[in-house]
Amino acid sequence: MSYQVNGKDIFATPRPGQCLRTFLRETGHFGVKKGCDAGDCGACTVLLDGEPVHSCLIPAFRAEDHMITTIEGLAGEGGIHPMQQAFLDAQAFQCGFCTSGMILTCASLNQAQRQDLGAALKGNICRCTGYRAIEDALKGEIHVEHVAAGEAFGRSLPAPAGPQVVRGAVRYTFDTEIDGLLHIKLARSPHAHARIRAIDTAAALAVPGVVMVLTPEDAPATLFSTGQHEKAWMDPEDTRVLDDVVRFIGQKVAAVIAETEAAAEEGCRRLAIDYELLPAVFDPALAIAPGAPLLHPDRTPEQRIFGAARNIVAESHGEYGDVATALANSAVTYEGTFTTQRVQHAALETHGGLAWIDDAGILNVRSSTQVPFLTRRALCRIFDLPPDKVRVFCERVGGGFGGKQEMFVEDILTLAALKTGRPVKLEFTREEQFIATSTRHPMRITVKAGADANGKLTALQLDVLSDTGAYGNHGAAVLFHACGECLGVYNCPNKKVDAVVAFTNTVPSGAFRGYGLPQTLFAVEAAIDELAIQLGISPFEMRRRNVVKPGDPMLYPPDNGYHDVLYGSYGLDQCLDLVERAMANGSAELDLSSEWLTGDGIALTMIDTVPPDGHVADATIALREDGGFTLTVGTAEFGNGTSTVHRQIAATVLQTTVDRIALKQSDTAHGGHDTGAYGSAGTFVAGRATQAAAESLRQKLTAFAATIWSCDPLACTLEADGIAHGSRHLSFVELALAARQRPMSLSADGNSQGTPRSVAFNVQGFRVAVNKHSGEIKILKSVQAADAGRVANPMQCRGQVEGGVAQGLGAALYEEMMIDEAGRVANPRFRDYHLPCFADVPRTEVLFAETCDTLGPLGAKSMSESPYNPVIAALGNALRAATGIRFTSVPFKPDRLFPLLQEKFGR
Repeated sequence: MSYQVNGKDIFATPRPGQCLRTFLRETGHFGVKKGCDAGDCGACTVLLDGEPVHSCLIPAFRAEDHMITTIEGLAGEGGIHPMQQAFLDAQAFQCGFCTSGMILTCASLNQAQRQDLGAALKGNICRCTGYRAIEDALKGEIHVEHVAAGEAFGRSLPAPAGPQVVRGAVRYTFDTEIDGLLHIKLARSPHAHARIRAIDTAAALAVPGVVMVLTPEDAPATLFSTGQHEKAWMDPEDTRVLDDVVRFIGQKVAAVIAETEAAAEEGCRRLAIDYELLPAVFDPALAIAPGAPLLHPDRTPEQRIFGAARNIVAESHGEYGDVATALANSAVTYEGTFTTQRVQHAALETHGGLAWIDDAGILNVRSSTQVPFLTRRALCRIFDLPPDKVRVFCERVGGGFGGKQEMFVEDILTLAALKTGRPVKLEFTREEQFIATSTRHPMRITVKAGADANGKLTALQLDVLSDTGAYGNHGAAVLFHACGECLGVYNCPNKKVDAVVAFTNTVPSGAFRGYGLPQTLFAVEAAIDELAIQLGISPFEMRRRNVVKPGDPMLYPPDNGYHDVLYGSYGLDQCLDLVERAMANGSAELDLSSEWLTGDGIALTMIDTVPPDGHVADATIALREDGGFTLTVGTAEFGNGTSTVHRQIAATVLQTTVDRIALKQSDTAHGGHDTGAYGSAGTFVAGRATQAAAESLRQKLTAFAATIWSCDPLACTLEADGIAHGSRHLSFVELALAARQRPMSLSADGNSQGTPRSVAFNVQGFRVAVNKHSGEIKILKSVQAADAGRVANPMQCRGQVEGGVAQGLGAALYEEMMIDEAGRVANPRFRDYHLPCFADVPRTEVLFAETCDTLGPLGAKSMSESPYNPVIAALGNALRAATGIRFTSVPFKPDRLFPLLQEKFGR
């Protein structure tokens, strides 16, 4: 068969039933991405005779004799299409996984379609940007700056991979070809709780192309956690590579390895698995009740499970002062119970990886991960391998949001590579991503709060029950964090916490953007507003009277023993002022009927910029012979923007331009160590390591030039392309040549241990309209103020905030993983799980406080997780202001709001 792809003829015959997406990727067109395989996300968009289509829905044979354009061919040979340039100018991408499909759709729009972008872009999902920058690209707006040497930090410089992203040339996990590749498919449990009596593999092995079947008998007995942290105390040991007890529907039972994916899938279908069914429990309150079925009865505190006999992973209890007495003596009090749901990360690149053993006997694992160094450490422990025989690395990662702080595929990839001796591939489907990875922790939070007649808080109390699912990955750490900064941000003499995280026979929960704070903030910020309403104080003033200020202790019970969180900078007061002024400026009023009620709401958040007890980053920078610099760091790039910021830091310190800084990253073969890009640490910790390395190299460069000139090193100054001393000048090329002749190395190392830590602040404001008869919600205004210290890259940081608000609105309004009565995920696909599309997301006004952090790199601090944190709480407060009703459960779907609205306002 003959195909015309990007103006070239391709002669190939697709397999029976093959879709156009896989056909194009097999012919080397890696810009065509897999996001859902159901026509829901648009990552696989191509142009078919000039019209955008989802190639995963088009049978490949139907595309014969049609003109196919992928992102690689949009501009022709060597050029750049105007829409690609527009996306570069507006920086209309973050992780970039959706960008190829998004550009092709945008490039096809006529003027009429551009007038209704909500309809025109409904087939393309972006999980990162919040869509504002994409709209700006369509309008031709330019956000990127070009700056002089030494001025990179604090400016809106473009991402270094941008040109490759918009051309579809940047490589993600599976954008490569490997000879002799085997494919892995996983057989998964249909039962919520069962013991595997036996697995008959004969029929599976008889399938043509099946090479091997791995069962629990083939797997190491070592227990580990899929969650990864620098320190082991955060992660319970309750998981095996393959276990003979399954604890949720979707848990992997066996791995079939075959020459093709189809053969591996058929092998899974033919496995005969004999299960002994065990009783299951799906509600965390029932799970911790006496007599409940036990999920991990043999686990002990030494394995970091502290109440196995009660299905409790961990619990936290503590009190400062006397909360009960304080509540009894308060002028006003409030008590309420709030519930939050499971939310999927929905990163468009699913979990997956490749593994092979090279000629040197080194196991190579290429995966979509936020934590390559921690993953290598875990694999070495599980499989008893020396670190120098294991390499873990990632190319560009298609979104993470905390979900890729987990090790869901690398363990089985390693086992398969070791057993077969051949390269192996495992790529999760979108359904597997829903049923077999991790979610945000659903929580039930009861809050009690009191204040005196002057609006000063007298008491704050939290009672939290968190559902960690079948395994405890991140359960304890999320619980402790959830009960931390939401209370620590308020000055209050009496505080109390009682919190429990429970096992249930459901899909595991794990690390998710905000790490527990969005759930508890929903309750705490509602309580602050309710007290303000009773006292007749504005929500802004109520918070001003009670938030911590520099010099105040940031306290929450019980004391965790880590006291290295400092006020590196403080901009919460500015954030409150900025949002109050912005909300007072009004918004474009809709022509709303009397059925619509309007109201404003705010919420604030404080977040520690690094997890406690260590977060390590190493960096190395070296002068190259061509006069440029090579900077080596361990952090992964998945839309968080650290690749841009690292180059900005190094270029600023070395008084040069970013084009001279080449970046090597996220590869354990490069040496050093990096805990990973999570916990708001990518810029704060790894950035400090880069700054330290660059400052050390600057000293070496000036000292070396001084020896050549026999002068004082302090008299030597760095310039864009070399070093000067009076009228004399040595270019970096000349310095590199002189160093080679000595010989000596002009390189330097930097390190950061993640302490002391600083705090970041955010305040979110919403104006909403609610239809009192239907429950429909319209967002009339959205504004967020952020204290990110000295903003390293305003354009990029604004994108982080916009994306955080969009993702938060998804959790507030639409997104919910449903678990049926058998413990099964009932909506394991995008079609039934409402991710925010262009039409769903309002344009958020982003404002920055003017601060400079004394602890962060060049004055910067974190701004990755925190924009997400106050969104649900602020929206809940706006709904309360509009309707007079306190809605205590999310998402705020119209059918959830309707009963209370009907009760108050009638039909």
